[in-house]
Amino acid sequence: MVLIVELWSTSVVWAADNVEFGDDYEPTVLITGSNRGIGFEFTRQYAERGWNVIATARSPEKAEALNVLAREHGNIVIEQLDVTDFEQIDALAAKYTNTPIDLLLHNAGISGGAKMQMFTKMDYDVFARVLAVNTIAPLKISEAFYPHVRASRDKKMVTISSTEGLIGHVKRPSLYFLRSSKAAVNMVMVNLALQLKRMGISVAMVNPGPTDTDLMAGLPKKMLRPVPDSVTDMIHNIDQLSLDTSGAFINDDGTTIPW
Repeated sequence: MVLIVELWSTSVVWAADNVEFGDDYEPTVLITGSNRGIGFEFTRQYAERGWNVIATARSPEKAEALNVLAREHGNIVIEQLDVTDFEQIDALAAKYTNTPIDLLLHNAGISGGAKMQMFTKMDYDVFARVLAVNTIAPLKISEAFYPHVRASRDKKMVTISSTEGLIGHVKRPSLYFLRSSKAAVNMVMVNLALQLKRMGISVAMVNPGPTDTDLMAGLPKKMLRPVPDSVTDMIHNIDQLSLDTSGAFINDDGTTIPW
């Protein structure tokens, strides 16, 4: 059966495994954590490229800059989503049933704060929260939305990861929670890449590099890249992603990172 799907003002004809896309097809990206930093910049850049953007945030009513951006771009829709709330995830997936999503972009992430993950002073409730946001949520969201990705033209799932999750990168003890969550989500995504390749879905992790975001607060500005530059590079790398490179961890310069 072929379904006609109305997304914004764009008509898309698709079937689960035999997809037809016209020349006027406008791709769609769903971005978690769109209210600030890297997620906000992804939202801006994809909207300016002409993509339909489903921009999610835990508290959209407080996301002033995101709401202003959405008023400026008719192709941005803001949705409430706490990535740790499985009922919200399932409800959002149901809301967009039969909507092809070309790129599922797992951007939402937290560090947990350095003071909360100091040896002998660990706050394990914070550790659980970091794992819930950084590791468990991307898996649950991928599971909920993989039919939408499978029905799209581009068929991509991408996670914003970090070199802090690289086992061979670690030279001194620090950030137990963040490092563990990123190493774990890398393994989750490698498993997904193997699981979903037969469905034509490409999965990857991308590294933004040292970027001027809240997570890097306190570091000298000269060490950090502007957010727009980092996002532009990541979008370029996402554009290059294919089934041949599915499962890779891609650095900001386009090279593959062994982890």
